[in-house]
Amino acid sequence: MGHRVIRVIQWATGGVGRAAIEAIRSHPELELVGVYVHSDAKAGVDVGTLLGTEPFGLAATNDADAIVALEADCVLYAPMMAHEPDVIRLLESGKNVVTPLNWFYPGTRDVSAVAAACERGGSTLHGTGIHPGGITERFPLMVSALSREIRHVRAEEFSDIRSYGAPNIVEHVMLFGKTPEEAAKSPMLQVLGYGFEQSIDMLGDALGFALDPEKRRSHEVAVATAPIDSPIGAIAPGRVAAQRFCWEGTVRGEPVISVRTNWFMGQEHLEPAWSFGPEGERFEVEVSGDPPARLSFHGWHPASIEAGLERNPGIVATAVHCVSAIPFVCRAETGIRTYLDLPLVHGRAAPEWS
Repeated sequence: MGHRVIRVIQWATGGVGRAAIEAIRSHPELELVGVYVHSDAKAGVDVGTLLGTEPFGLAATNDADAIVALEADCVLYAPMMAHEPDVIRLLESGKNVVTPLNWFYPGTRDVSAVAAACERGGSTLHGTGIHPGGITERFPLMVSALSREIRHVRAEEFSDIRSYGAPNIVEHVMLFGKTPEEAAKSPMLQVLGYGFEQSIDMLGDALGFALDPEKRRSHEVAVATAPIDSPIGAIAPGRVAAQRFCWEGTVRGEPVISVRTNWFMGQEHLEPAWSFGPEGERFEVEVSGDPPARLSFHGWHPASIEAGLERNPGIVATAVHCVSAIPFVCRAETGIRTYLDLPLVHGRAAPEWS
C-alpha cells in the first residue's frame, strides 16, 4: 500500500495479547517494537519464549515508564481490566491506542479526561473486539443498510464456557459452580453492561431509535442436575452450570435492541434444559425490518474444549479485529473514534499470497 511501517506496542500478554502479537507480526504494515507485562516473572523474558515459539530478540518489560517513553505509533492495550490513567499516559505521549476494553462509543458518558489526553498527544483512541465490538455494533450496522423500517436488532453469543481458559474468572467473577443465590450477585451484568450499553447507544443513535434513558438488564441461571466436569472442577447438582445475560435498549418500554450472552458448561444435565439448538455454538446478528436478515457466525468457537484452552478462536478474532484496525486508527482524526468514524476496516492476505 506504500505506507511506512507502523510501530506497535502490545500491552499485556494474556489470551488476547498473545494472539495480538502473532497478528502484529504477520501484518505487512506493522512492526512489534515493545511488549508490556504485569509480572516480574515475565519481565526481561524474550517475547517469543513467552509465546512458546522461537525467540524474537525482543524482551518484555514491566516498566510502564519505559513503554511510555518508547517511540511507537500505536499501543494495543489489552490488560484484564482497563486502568484509565495508563490509557491517558499513552495517549498523552502521542501514541494511538486500540483496545478491546471500553471506549466503543462514548455516547453521553463523561470521557473528557481521555478526550483531553487525545488532544494533548494528537492521538486517537478506538475500542473494538467481537462482543462488544463486531457482533454487537459493526455487523448490525452494516446489515441494517439492507432493511427499511427497522423494529428490532439482536446480537447474541452462544458459547460453551468450558473452553474459556481463565478458570479464575469463570469461578470467582462469573460465579459458575456457586448457588443460584450467590451467582445472582455476579458483577458481570454491571461489568459487561458497561461495554454492551455503549453498543446499544451506538446502534440507537445511528439507526435513530429514541431510546429510553434506562437500559433493561436481566440474568438467568440453570443448575446442574448431575455432576458436570469442568475446568473449575466438577459442578455439583444444584449449582450454577449455565448463565444467560441480557441487556436491552427500549423505546417506551418496548425492546428494540437486545444483546445477549449464553454461557453454558455444555448442554447436558441442565435445569432448565437449555441448549444451543441445532446450530450449536455461534454468534448471531438479526435485524428485524423490511426485509429481515439473520446472520450466524461460525468458526470463532474451538473444535473441542482442549483445543479452546490451547488457543480459543474467539479470543484470536477479538485480537485480530484490534490489529486490523491499527493502520486505520493511525491515519484517523485525533480523538475517540468509533466504527461510525473510521472507514471499513479489513484484514490482509497471507504473506505467501501477497
